[in-house]
Amino acid sequence: QVQLVESGGGSVQAGGSLRLSCVASGDTNSRLYMAWFRQVYGKAREMVACIAPNGASGYSTDSARARFTISRDNDKNTVYMQMNSLKPEDTASYYCAADTSCRSTMKYWGQGTQVTVSS
Repeated sequence: QVQLVESGGGSVQAGGSLRLSCVASGDTNSRLYMAWFRQVYGKAREMVACIAPNGASGYSTDSARARFTISRDNDKNTVYMQMNSLKPEDTASYYCAADTSCRSTMKYWGQGTQVTVSS
């Protein structure tokens, strides 16, 4: 079992920045792929970015690629997502997830952290 705990959400104005963190514990090791998803109320959860054990990363949209950076520290079992130039449409609950590959239905999930961007 893997437990994931997110932090770093909050309320910011448009154009601001936030850094999300996710600490993994339990049966963890650096082989896990880690991802950030987000969900707007009433809509499906969507992947934002995913990072492989070796640090290779991918983003779901050009907008995310341009403004967000996913990274990881395997020694700390932690994955981060730096979010810059935030927009009101980035407002969502953000979830950390882990599995043996990047996929839409990852095995382990955190509880989520809320990000609210005001205009």
